[in-house]
Amino acid sequence: MNLKTALSDRWMALGGLRNKAIFILAAVGLMGGVISAIVYSKQTPALPPLFPPATNPYPKAIYTEGIIESTQGAGQNINVYPEVSATITQVAVKEGQKVKVGDMLVQLDDSVQKATTEQLHLQAEAAKSLLDELKAQPRKEQLAVVKAQMDQAEANKVTAEVQYQKQRMAYDLNAGAVSRDILDNSENALKVAVANLDVAKRQLELTRAGAWDFDIRNQQSQYLSLMQSWQAAKALLAKYALRASTDGVVMALNANVGVYASPQGVYSPYTQSMAPVVVMSSSQEETQSVRCFVDEILISRMPPTGPQRAQLAVRGTDIRIPLEFVRIQPYVTPKIELSNQVQEKVDLRVLPVIFRFKVTPQVHLYPGQLVDVYIEEKP
Repeated sequence: MNLKTALSDRWMALGGLRNKAIFILAAVGLMGGVISAIVYSKQTPALPPLFPPATNPYPKAIYTEGIIESTQGAGQNINVYPEVSATITQVAVKEGQKVKVGDMLVQLDDSVQKATTEQLHLQAEAAKSLLDELKAQPRKEQLAVVKAQMDQAEANKVTAEVQYQKQRMAYDLNAGAVSRDILDNSENALKVAVANLDVAKRQLELTRAGAWDFDIRNQQSQYLSLMQSWQAAKALLAKYALRASTDGVVMALNANVGVYASPQGVYSPYTQSMAPVVVMSSSQEETQSVRCFVDEILISRMPPTGPQRAQLAVRGTDIRIPLEFVRIQPYVTPKIELSNQVQEKVDLRVLPVIFRFKVTPQVHLYPGQLVDVYIEEKP
């Protein structure tokens, strides 16, 4: 009975300690919650921006993104693609280099085309030589041979005629002196000599007449055909050297020796797409162009065609540059990202507007750079 009472007292003591521990933990949790609420209720002040954001300089303006371009007739850069497919064997320029019209940019492997061109050239030369030979006929050496053959035939005819006359006179005087067979053979020999002389005369006339007109015209046509094939091969050979079509600056060079180039360009491992071999800009250094894309729902808010006020803001700086209106490209096109990749889920369209600005030594802007543009709305 004493043991049972002792165990009961022990159990009641443990229960009291447990209730006290629960109460202490609840009080600690309540204090932690109050402290957390106080700490997290304090708002952290926002960090100042790294650069001042672009602001609207006009009372009302249309905002749009723009991309810097070189000053071209169409307001776009020049992408150089080869017209033939081959491996690049030489790169003659560097990025940023100024080039003139006709300067070589990239050389492709033209060994096969060069051999084909030379073969056609030799064939054309052979056809020309044969044509000259036909036009130069008759040769005096050939005439001399034919004339000698005719003299020989004439001498054979005289000999045969003399022989026949002798045989004939002997037969007429004494039929037994010459047999009839011998007389007939002499007569036949004379006829053969006469026929040979006639053939020699005709051969001399044919030789003196020279080549037939039909043969000359046929050979001339073959020569002209081979010449045109050679000229076409030369023109194709020239396409293996990519040359500058205008004065300008090499902006981007995607060509390396050993890289395979095709009319689609060269494969870029970074973008995993085809890129132009060379990208050029004009050589004009006083101005640059900005191409903007105004959303179709904002077109009605634009000023009428003519002088428009606009301002360019360089991202990440406080640089603001006034723009000069150039033209509106009067064709609304599907909206694309400036990376030339369609990103929109619906058919949104934009109107391209081109401005230009003067280049200053203090501001360095490069074609392909994105800028913010504000166009003042019409009154």
